[in-house]
Amino acid sequence: MSDRLAALPPLDDLLATARVVAIPLRTRFRGVDVREAMLLEGPEGWTEFSPFVEYDDAESAAWLAGAIDFGWMPAPPALRDRIPVNATLPAVGPGAVAGVLALYPGCRTVKVKVAERGQTLADDVARVARARELLGPEGRVRIDANGGWNVDEAEHAVHALAPYDLEYLEQPCARVDELAELRSRLHDWDIPVAADESVRKAADPLAVARAGAADLLVVKAQPLGGIHRAMDVVAEAGLPVNVSSALDTSIGIAMGARLAAALPELPYDCGLATVGLFERDVVAEPLVPVDGAIPVVRPVPDPAALDALAASPERTRWWRERLRRTYAELERVSSS
Repeated sequence: MSDRLAALPPLDDLLATARVVAIPLRTRFRGVDVREAMLLEGPEGWTEFSPFVEYDDAESAAWLAGAIDFGWMPAPPALRDRIPVNATLPAVGPGAVAGVLALYPGCRTVKVKVAERGQTLADDVARVARARELLGPEGRVRIDANGGWNVDEAEHAVHALAPYDLEYLEQPCARVDELAELRSRLHDWDIPVAADESVRKAADPLAVARAGAADLLVVKAQPLGGIHRAMDVVAEAGLPVNVSSALDTSIGIAMGARLAAALPELPYDCGLATVGLFERDVVAEPLVPVDGAIPVVRPVPDPAALDALAASPERTRWWRERLRRTYAELERVSSS
């Protein structure tokens, strides 16, 4: 990533096109009711800078590098023009599952959020059971705990959820050593362990692969510093990967889709269909699934949507100042 940082576009160029949006969600997701994002226009097209608001400048710098990579660097050649995607099921009650899954026409895979703070394993079991019932025996069900369990809790949860034929467990525990321990305990269960936060939030995204702590990696273009850096991580890890997003607008989803399109192998339905969780998107034709897939395209924001979703002046100033600080962090990294 350092070679690309040497060619950072001027900060004024980023600020000149920056638009900040605040998008209400249909259902609370990852503790978020309103998703804020900054959109930027580079010579290659529109791009997105949207680290979650609680992330510090050092962590956000990778997200800015990812935004710059997509907006200012030519993307790798695409090997496919459509990306199969999974439905994403927030930590809702079983009565709400059908309504959420209806937002994902044609999707035969669902990622179910579990280990939500304030909920119980019984809540998770009820949600997963309902998803399995609706998908039928041929559908694929994976769960995502976002590191919310310790090893004992994760093992107990697997015992409770295994009857629903899980495709894999995404980030069941927070630490790499915990993932490795859980894999050793599950060696007879044939349920793969996927690493997400242990890749995108780690100083060394390859540590989890070297430790033998995961069967596959979940890669996200923006948090890893862009499509090119993510492809480097995939090549070095030597593990199967799934491409996902971080509750992006269609602009950010397009970045993830272009990464998925460039990978030599794409063995899993990708987590690139979260736009349906928004009340409205920033483009006229949102990247939502049709027949279980999204197209590999370069969308352009709709001016009317940008105006309607514009963040308050106070939040816009906050994001512009965040951009300045994060840009300075990138400059520091590039010169070190």
